Amino acid sequence: MDCLFLPADCGSQIDSDTRVYWLPGEGDDGWMPLANVIERAPAAVTLVLPAEVCSSFAVNLPTRKARWVNQALAYAVEELLAENVDDLHLTHGDALEDGRRRVIAIRRQLLADWLEDLQALGLTIVAIHVDADLLPRDGTQLLFIDGRALLGGKPEARLAFESAQWPHLAGQCPAPHHGHGTLEAAPSPLDDYQQLDEPYRFLASGRAAALNLAQGDFAIRAAGSGLGQWKPVMIVLALVLAVQLVFNLVQAWTLENQAEQYAEASRALYTELFPEDRRIVNLRAQFDDHISQNAGASAEFMRLLNEVALALAEGIPVSIGQLDFNQARGDLALQVRASDFAALEQLRQRLGQTGESVQLGSASRDGDAVSARVVIGGRG
Repeated sequence: MDCLFLPADCGSQIDSDTRVYWLPGEGDDGWMPLANVIERAPAAVTLVLPAEVCSSFAVNLPTRKARWVNQALAYAVEELLAENVDDLHLTHGDALEDGRRRVIAIRRQLLADWLEDLQALGLTIVAIHVDADLLPRDGTQLLFIDGRALLGGKPEARLAFESAQWPHLAGQCPAPHHGHGTLEAAPSPLDDYQQLDEPYRFLASGRAAALNLAQGDFAIRAAGSGLGQWKPVMIVLALVLAVQLVFNLVQAWTLENQAEQYAEASRALYTELFPEDRRIVNLRAQFDDHISQNAGASAEFMRLLNEVALALAEGIPVSIGQLDFNQARGDLALQVRASDFAALEQLRQRLGQTGESVQLGSASRDGDAVSARVVIGGRG
């Protein structure tokens, strides 16, 4: 994997002139303008951040369940940081011997700006590490690159400092102290020291154990084929199916509820029209029976009555107190009672949609309700 190391003094914005250390899997490495890297960069690049922009520590978490860790992490680190925890991107990793979790924090906006700039320049970042966290995990590890030194290893500390300051820090770091670097004579105290010609390649070899900051909001889909690239599509399909299922259930419930309302309205109207029928077994059959008994005189009556029943079945809040049919005029008069005048007007407009003549008599207030005479039908 090709690695791109940002300099320790990297600003908040990255452009083609920014000098970076380019470590390709094959070929020449070294410090160069980012424009040179863009010309030769492959599809996948590992970004390595300087330890100077990060904070590293370890905390105790009350849970090990992945779905709760992120929430618990913010509370656990809040007292250890001077900055607002909401402004930081927190990455948790392997556990120390005492059970605490290793954590690396970086300002969220800074990392977002860097990734946006690199993407705009055509680079695809697939992993993000911190240079000091790339050191081996056994004992206290130090890497001296000329005047800059990195501290890492088994303890929680991840630091960058001037090489000459190591003697002042040594007493705070547990033994053994393992050193590597470009210095011909490394600062003491060190238990061992190995001179390196390619310190950045030495760092890159530790990526497998290092924390990857590409988590949470900065999670990056790996390049290549496989199910990973279809994950967003599958999520969208799952959401569509879930929405469709919920819609079907709601629609079925609505239709069932509406059907019950229509049935109840029909039973109520039947009871008002034929109060002598105490027992309703088959509403339609009993309606037909009444019609057959008066077929010659009530065809027009039943037609108008059916229009009224359909209107009331739509939930218009009125009740019928009296009903009169005049066979000579062919009209049906209803004495209706409603909670307000608007309900009476709604009934008049609904009956008017049948094409029949509809007349609404003067409405009068009757206690907390209003009543009026409605006439539908009639021969001109």
